[in-house]
Amino acid sequence: MKTGVIDVGGGFRGIYACGVLDYCLDQNIQFDLGIGISAGSANLASFIAGQRGRNFTFYTEYGLRKQYANVGNFIRKRSFIDMDYIYGTLSNHDGENPLDYTALRDNPMEFIVVAANAETGEAKYFDKRDIRQDDYNVFKASSSIPFVCKPYFIQGTPYYDGALGDPVPIEKAFASGCDRVVVLLTKPEHILRTSEKDEKLAARIRKKYPNAAEKLRQRANRYNESVALAQEYARQGKVLIVAPDDTCGVSTLSRDPADMKRLYDKGYADGEKVKSFIA
Repeated sequence: MKTGVIDVGGGFRGIYACGVLDYCLDQNIQFDLGIGISAGSANLASFIAGQRGRNFTFYTEYGLRKQYANVGNFIRKRSFIDMDYIYGTLSNHDGENPLDYTALRDNPMEFIVVAANAETGEAKYFDKRDIRQDDYNVFKASSSIPFVCKPYFIQGTPYYDGALGDPVPIEKAFASGCDRVVVLLTKPEHILRTSEKDEKLAARIRKKYPNAAEKLRQRANRYNESVALAQEYARQGKVLIVAPDDTCGVSTLSRDPADMKRLYDKGYADGEKVKSFIA
C-alpha cells in the first residue's frame, strides 16, 4: 500500500505541520510520497532528510531575523521574504543549518514540490531530479507569495507560490499511485478560505501576470473545493485530514515565537492521528 503525505504550507502557520512531521520522525512513521506546497515543501525536505527539529529552528529563531523577512527586503529586492537567505545562506552545505542533501537524495521516499507558473498560472510539479546540492530553487519558487515576493525564476520561467496552481493536491497524490493520503492543513478543517486578501494581491500583479492573478482570485474557491474533496475521501477511509482546532494567533506572516510554539505543540500532539491511520 502506497502512502502519501501532503503539506499545504501556510507561511508561519506551517509550524503546525512541522510538529506533526517531527512526531512522525520520533515514531519512525514513514511515507512513500510527499507533496509540499510553499513552506510545506521545506517542512517535507527536512523530514525526508531525517533532520528532526530543523524546521522548528527556522520558524522560531531564523524567522525572527530581519534578513529572513523584513520591509527592507521588499524595498531592496522586491521580496518581503528573502528566499536566497533561507534556502541559500542558511541551507547550503556551508550554511548555518544545512539541509542534508545526501540524505534527502538517498531516501527512497518520492518528493514533489508544487509551484505555479507565473505566466500561465498552471501548476508545475517539480521532483527530486530538480533538486541538487546547494540548488534549492524549487523551494524558493514554491514559496514566493504573489506581490509579497517577486516571482522566482527557474531556467528563465517565473514561478509563484504553489498554492496558486494546486492548493491541496489530493488528486495529484492519487494520480501518483497513492492508496491512502495524509493531508496536513494549517488552519482548522471546517474554516472556509475567503478571497479578500487574494483579490488585493491579484490586483497588484494583474498587469504583468494576468493569468497568475486570475488563479490567485480563484485560490479560495479551489482550496475550499479541494478540502471538500479530501473530506469525501476521508469518509471513504482513503484520506486522513490533520488540522489544528485553533491557529493560536499565528498567521501567514506573523512571527510571535510563543504563539508558534503552541501551534507546534498542537501539531506534535495531533501526530498521533497519523500513527493510528497508517497502522
